[in-house]
Amino acid sequence: MHVNMARAAGLFAGVAVLVLAAGWVCGAEKGVQYSVALVVCAGVLVYLFGDSLALRAMRARPVGEIEQPELYRLVRELATAARQPMPRLYLSPVRSPNAFATGRSPRRAAVCCTTGLLRTLDERELRGVLAHELAHIRSHDTLISSVATILTGTVAAVSALAFLLPLGESEETDMPNLLGGLMMALLAPLAALVVYFGVGRRREFRADERAARLTGDPLALAHALRKLDVGARRYPLPRERGLLASAHLMTTNPFPCGVGRLFAAHPPTDERVRRLKLLRREWDLGGQ
Repeated sequence: MHVNMARAAGLFAGVAVLVLAAGWVCGAEKGVQYSVALVVCAGVLVYLFGDSLALRAMRARPVGEIEQPELYRLVRELATAARQPMPRLYLSPVRSPNAFATGRSPRRAAVCCTTGLLRTLDERELRGVLAHELAHIRSHDTLISSVATILTGTVAAVSALAFLLPLGESEETDMPNLLGGLMMALLAPLAALVVYFGVGRRREFRADERAARLTGDPLALAHALRKLDVGARRYPLPRERGLLASAHLMTTNPFPCGVGRLFAAHPPTDERVRRLKLLRREWDLGGQ
């Protein structure tokens, strides 16, 4: 927990410095003023809405036990076995099969499943995916993921400064700022680096292993990952800014093609499946 809290604070501070530097380059003191306001707004958003922006981007709604009794049963069984609080459950009306967890702490956590996920996976596979998301909650991965979501949007918003503010102190030209175009070209990779260094890919391997140990069935999660990868290609999400910023939260990358690959915080599915199968073989040989 303390490690992820420190990483979240460091990530926020690092991006704040970059945003302030970009503001100075675009508009000197005036640019810094805009940047300070942007950083303050980002901090407020992290505190107040960091655990809900992804839910809003996915148009998710809370579901009760009466509406989704099987889903509730699976999550309750897994949460009890993991000795962690029962998260709130949400359902997103999206055909692409996927799931994600969000929240600043286990007691404020939420798990969201898409309708495509519930239609695509059988109970055994669904249990593996839910265990994976609960593993993220238990490790407090959702804290830094929420911060990364806000900061990715903040970095993208800096592009507006490149056009709203003149270069340096000059305000006499109406020509578009050439530096603005260059900054826009650089901001997308920068936002992707925020996700990559803030979230990292090792957390997915760790969550996969913990989910396998919780369910005792590594192959179920391996089969589910394959289905989610196929479903993401068949039913890709629209490349909206909010969805791109939240892609790292998903069980698998919801944007396997095009610009979405730039924001991928997931290891290759083949590598995740290989590790899960290797874990199963180790258990079969008595290494569990």
